Order: sequence, then structure tokens, then C-alpha cells
Amino acid sequence: MQSLENSIIACRRCPRLVEYLRKVAVVKTRRFADWQYWAGPLPGFGDVNCRVLVVGLAPAAHGGNRTGRMFTGDSSADWLARVMYENGFATTPHSNTRDDGFALVDAYVTAAVRCAPPQNKPTRAELDNCSVYLQRELELLNNVRIIVCLGRIAFEAVCRLLGLQGQKFGHGQRFQSGQYTIVCSYHPSRQNTNTGRLSWKEWNDIFASVRLLVKKEK
Repeated sequence: MQSLENSIIACRRCPRLVEYLRKVAVVKTRRFADWQYWAGPLPGFGDVNCRVLVVGLAPAAHGGNRTGRMFTGDSSADWLARVMYENGFATTPHSNTRDDGFALVDAYVTAAVRCAPPQNKPTRAELDNCSVYLQRELELLNNVRIIVCLGRIAFEAVCRLLGLQGQKFGHGQRFQSGQYTIVCSYHPSRQNTNTGRLSWKEWNDIFASVRLLVKKEK
């Protein structure tokens, strides 16, 4: 896993993303003006013996791309950390910095794309370039039985990886593929949470159902 993480961090396959991360790290945003941004690809993180794999879209430009850890330091991270903690998958309800003590329990968090893309819209070529990393993670995380897809892009990336056809994305959708149970959820982005498209109850219900699935695996 360490070798894979090193390969991801060193990756420069997508010139558009490399350039975008460089610009973001220079321009920054006012509230993080004193930060030295990570500004590079991010590996996943968590419990390597996990049964639950959570797949997001990509690091946030001023979240994971700033802090150097996936789903850390932005509003989506707040929602994910809290729901993971409340359902027994994390040690604390906050994911703010790499050294904040936040750790995952029986879970691993990753993304379809490892660099923050402009407007959160990776190209198909960028998704294809990153797919090898998701594939390798899944091979190494050989205890995984449940894959939670946060958003349509993550769902489609997982479907391509597993060779699935004909499955449709929808919040709360669940189906079996070999050894994996695939669980779908809207992404906890502000676009979804601030508009009411994704309520806290709907979000928590997803991970409560995952907790029940994990109990059945014992």
C-alpha cells in the first residue's frame, strides 16, 4: 500500500490537473491565505483491513488539496467525518487536518480522481488515468465487502472497474456484484446539502444501513 501511495503522490499524468493545482496553491482563497497547500494527487486513507470502502469524486480544491488528506478540511469532510463517527467507522467526528487524530475504523476512503479538477468536473481521460489507482486499492484492500459510492461519477467509476453494465445510480440504491454490496448515495457537497437535496437523515440512513450490512458480515 505504501508503494501505491508513493506512486499516486508522484503522479503527473494529467497536465490540466497539474496546472490547476499549481494555480490554486498560488491564488488560494482568503481564509486559507497563510496555508501551504498540498497541491498534488492524494492517496486514499484508512483501515487497510476494512470491510467498507467509501469512494468519492475527487479532493476539494481548498479541502483535501489544501490539507493533504482526502475528505479533510471542507464541508463535505464535516458531513463524512460526523456520519462515520456516529455509525462507528471513525474515532472522532471531525476531519480538519492531517494530524488531527481522526482515524477510520473498518473503513477506507478514496476517490475516483486524485487531483482536484476545475469545477469538480474531471474529463473521461482523467478518470481513466486514475482508474488504475482505484483498481489497485481494491486489490490490496482484500477484506472489502461493501463499497459506498458518493455521487454518480464515483458510481460510474466503480461500475467500470467491476465491469458492471445496466445499473442505474440513485440515492439509496443497493445491489450485489460478486463479493461486493454496492451502496449509492448523493455526494455530501454543499450543492446537495445546502439545497436540501440531501438531508442529514437521508445521509445518516445510508451509513446506518452500511453498519447493519457489516454486522451481517461477521
